[in-house]
Amino acid sequence: MWEPYKKGFKSWLQLERSLSENSVDAYLHDISMLTSYFELEGIIKSPADIILKDLELFVQSIHALGMTQSSQSRIISGLRSFYKYCLIEQICEIDPTVLLEAPKLTRKLPDTLAFEEIEKIISCVDLSKPEGERNRAMFETMYSCGLRVSEVTNLKLSCLFLEVGFVKVTGKGDKERLVPIGSDAIKYINIYRENIRTQVPVIKGEEDYLFLNRRGSRISRVMIFLILKQLVKQAGIKKNISPHTFRHSFATHLVEGGADLRAVQEMLGHQSITTTEIYTHLDREFLRTTLHQFHPAFKSY
Repeated sequence: MWEPYKKGFKSWLQLERSLSENSVDAYLHDISMLTSYFELEGIIKSPADIILKDLELFVQSIHALGMTQSSQSRIISGLRSFYKYCLIEQICEIDPTVLLEAPKLTRKLPDTLAFEEIEKIISCVDLSKPEGERNRAMFETMYSCGLRVSEVTNLKLSCLFLEVGFVKVTGKGDKERLVPIGSDAIKYINIYRENIRTQVPVIKGEEDYLFLNRRGSRISRVMIFLILKQLVKQAGIKKNISPHTFRHSFATHLVEGGADLRAVQEMLGHQSITTTEIYTHLDREFLRTTLHQFHPAFKSY
């Protein structure tokens, strides 16, 4: 019953909202979860017949399955988008998701690295191996620009404007942004590109990607994770580190240094400023110093 609506929703997401394939698949998966629930419960209704109570029971069911609050919220967001489409296409007259409450999310502060820890990790790169220069350039770029790991794997030679200190990055939803890049990252990219990358036999279709594996295709997210995991171990750092930690650290160091939150939002490619705010957590010593410096109750005369 719902298949024609799903197909129409898919076309709307692709054509009207210009979403990436992964985002479209995620939205369709949300609707499929809802229809699977209806099938299990023996509920035979069209989108126009669904009421708030049906959706509330569905949300209760995915909560009972142990789904996290963030996953529940994402699914509810998908349902809201579906009913927005239904209203536009006059499939229904009432949006049952208007009063549907999402679970309140608890914000977990991400792990970060001190600048000295980042330098220590990068210093563990073995430059005696050809891939060493690639790895150094890769991690310098990740920290210098605050890139997502997917943005690193998809970084292209044609998007490097190193002579003016910028790279063009394709982020979520295929949205492009220009990000400043530091002099160290530029130096190591040039060393890798001129001395190492030219020696790699590149697979057809992969010629424009900057960071390549030994087989000549773009490096994978999993490979970056494994390389970093080994470097962290060699550096003797006990924190739970992933490639995204470099992005967290980039943003945190900027904000601690006094950067404007809107500028950080732009560099990270966040659509909403509220997403950026999670990166503004400050270490306790920084807070203590600030209080002693500015708060009357903490000042010593």
